[in-house]
Amino acid sequence: MTQRPSRTVHALLALVVLAAFCAQVVLLLGGGADANSGQADPVPVVTRFVRFLSYFTVQSNLLVLVAAVSLVLDPARDGRFWRVVRLDALLGITVTGLVFGAVLAPYVHPTGVAWWINAGFHYVSPVLAVVSWLLFGPRPRVDGRTFGWAFVWPVGWTVYTLVRGAVVDWYPYPFLDVSELGYAVALRNVGFVVVLSVALLSLFRFLDRRLNPRP
Repeated sequence: MTQRPSRTVHALLALVVLAAFCAQVVLLLGGGADANSGQADPVPVVTRFVRFLSYFTVQSNLLVLVAAVSLVLDPARDGRFWRVVRLDALLGITVTGLVFGAVLAPYVHPTGVAWWINAGFHYVSPVLAVVSWLLFGPRPRVDGRTFGWAFVWPVGWTVYTLVRGAVVDWYPYPFLDVSELGYAVALRNVGFVVVLSVALLSLFRFLDRRLNPRP
């Protein structure tokens, strides 16, 4: 009985993310707007999907989806690799919500279905993911090794974004656009996000130890 609320909340989270993904795929196939930018780019469909999957937001929501589904199946889920996925999902979706709300929201104005997709990716998913972790855990799960391995994905994403951007001259976020800002400003902005990520990971590790064990 005690596991039912956890399964219910994580199922809701998974459905929100999955619905947003499915709706976005349909829009991209039809030449519609990408909710991450609010615009419909006149590029080949393969390029549209590569760009879509290159967003930190999208990768974060994919990790959230994987973690949520696994917790629907087993609310006490554990495992070395799973711990890293779970922590990265929590980190990524928190950074997504904070950065979008504080920096990107004024530049993105989706309409119609894209508005709902944007809300799912950038508002509902971050809030629900963090609240579900605070309420249901599972914890403790964040040890020193998990903390260290959690940096691999965000660092890998940053390197991929800057290298690919230099090759194809496309960057997923304006604060990383080297073509417009130059490397000095873009790397400074990366530094801000790195500091935020370290602070969040440290906070999650602290709370993982201090909050009551779950489930």
